[in-house]
Amino acid sequence: MKPATLLLIVLALGLAACAPVRPATRQPAAVQADVASMDSARDIVLAVANPIEPPAMHAGSSLLGYAAPAHYGAGRRAAATLDELQQHYGWSEVAGWPIKSLKLYCIVLRPAPGTSREAMLQALGKDARVALAEPLHDYATYADQQPRAQRYNDPYAELQRGFVETDAALAHSVSQGKGAGVAVVDTGADLAHPELEGHIRATQNLVDDDAQAFNNDRHGTEVAGIIAATGNNHQGIVGIAPDAAISVYKACWYPGADARGARCNSFTLAKALAAILDTDARIVNLSLGGPADPLLGQLLGQLLEQGRIVVAAMPPGGGLGGFPDNRPGVLVVRVTAGTPAPAGVLSAPGHDILSTEPGGGYDFSSGSSMAAAHVSGIVALLLTLDPRLSADAVRRLLLASSKRTADGLQVDAAAAVARLQRLALATR
Repeated sequence: MKPATLLLIVLALGLAACAPVRPATRQPAAVQADVASMDSARDIVLAVANPIEPPAMHAGSSLLGYAAPAHYGAGRRAAATLDELQQHYGWSEVAGWPIKSLKLYCIVLRPAPGTSREAMLQALGKDARVALAEPLHDYATYADQQPRAQRYNDPYAELQRGFVETDAALAHSVSQGKGAGVAVVDTGADLAHPELEGHIRATQNLVDDDAQAFNNDRHGTEVAGIIAATGNNHQGIVGIAPDAAISVYKACWYPGADARGARCNSFTLAKALAAILDTDARIVNLSLGGPADPLLGQLLGQLLEQGRIVVAAMPPGGGLGGFPDNRPGVLVVRVTAGTPAPAGVLSAPGHDILSTEPGGGYDFSSGSSMAAAHVSGIVALLLTLDPRLSADAVRRLLLASSKRTADGLQVDAAAAVARLQRLALATR
């Protein structure tokens, strides 16, 4: 061997002996780790001291002994400490990274099989070689999650003016009225309508024994469909609260085959209200009205005292003071209009409202009866989220969440549901 070659070999061996040994398991950063695999219910964050030794002042050390400062990982002391601890405790290292400003080297570790995290944390907390040991915690951003509107295959859903304008599909991503009971005091309703089948919990005919007339009544069929028509059944429309349960109390009837409006009286309405007092229905829809009546006033007062939420249609002329709108606590609803509503009165869609009709059909109808039905459906959505809501709380919530539309200020199902969620979070 030539002398020059021998000299080079000796120099190389000497320089190699001066280089610090870096364990191959210590990565300079944790970017290679599978962060998604970390488990906050299992893993531990551990830190050990990581003093960075100044580079040795001898020839070749900058080439063989040290990486550039921006790429350092675990120093010799930290690496040795971690190796000792790992051999002692038997953990699996998930990721590691240096914290330069704190002079620490941190790892995420997975306790050995059969070792509980609590036991390991207690042991590490008593180990003088450990600077820090804590559970791996999860955190979350505080941006509001944007709900997605429920998509329906019902062909007429987009034709439902009230359903669209109140953002009911968006509200349905949170609540669809499951568990809410709505007592509809009205005419009869088509119990065999495909949109209402399965949603009618109970019926009472307080007018007569004519089952055929009951099923052929238009007004009650329309109101029930607005509130709870079945969604995603490939036909017709969707109710504001498609999972709500309806009880139909026939207290009104059509006086003739061609009569446009149904009529009721004190006797039939009193029987209906008395019957509801013996049930657990929280919502009472009264899409009707007339003069003040002492007997009906007393029954209405009992319903309110029991915590029922009574939704009433505002008379077409706008005058208040009769039954059922003259009783404090009743949610009175008018058709949305450009003029301001009377104090405390809610506004809801009531023009050209598509709903169910007797015989399995569909048609458009207008009036404050339809507006009240929209509000009853929204109340069902809210009670599903918080069954403890009072009538006054619901009124405040609906007024505060009403939105400006082309026709005027109007209740909004999605905004009401979102507001209730925010209030619930604020009180936790």
